[in-house]
Amino acid sequence: MSSQKDGIIVILSSPSGAGKTSLVKLLSKKNNFIISISHTTRKPRSNEIDGNDYFFVTNSEFEKLINDKKFLEHAKVFNNLYGTSKKSVLDSLNSGKNVIFDIDWQGTKQIKSQNIQYKIITFFVLPPSKKILFERLSNRDMKDKLIASERMKDFYKDVKHWVDYDFVVINDDLDKCYSEISKIVDSFRFSKIQNIKYDKKIISQHVEKLIN
Repeated sequence: MSSQKDGIIVILSSPSGAGKTSLVKLLSKKNNFIISISHTTRKPRSNEIDGNDYFFVTNSEFEKLINDKKFLEHAKVFNNLYGTSKKSVLDSLNSGKNVIFDIDWQGTKQIKSQNIQYKIITFFVLPPSKKILFERLSNRDMKDKLIASERMKDFYKDVKHWVDYDFVVINDDLDKCYSEISKIVDSFRFSKIQNIKYDKKIISQHVEKLIN
């Protein structure tokens, strides 16, 4: 059972390349905020450190964690498995830490369906345009633009889940987008969220431009 002293859960989701990981890192610099570190079967990128960016595990290790019911959520993304340790998150929340999640819509749905007794606020992050999204994907540590093209296909599936989130933001300027999210999170922490809304019609029109 949660109390006023417990931390809150902040979830950021987006199609790959929309910039949510950069936003998560900025949010983690706020006082008493930490990033939930996921387990994954994905191979680490050149700049990633085990235990800092992810806990890199084998498929068999991951399956054992699933069978032992150690995950708060888990999902398959781009043929790799990702999951969040239930104990580490609940321990952090109980100690008053606010936990930030960088997960997709599948993981978000699982966490919300568990009805855990902690405050949860969810954000879906959109890119400013299809062109900029493709450029971001192409500039990653990838073999070639073919992989970016494949991820664009998943983008069309993932972006449709924006309707399931509390707030939707367009990441056309990183600092501006972070400021917007930060203000909403602070309002949510102190139960002053009622007057903060976003224009769903504008977001819907933006999504239409992204997928057409």
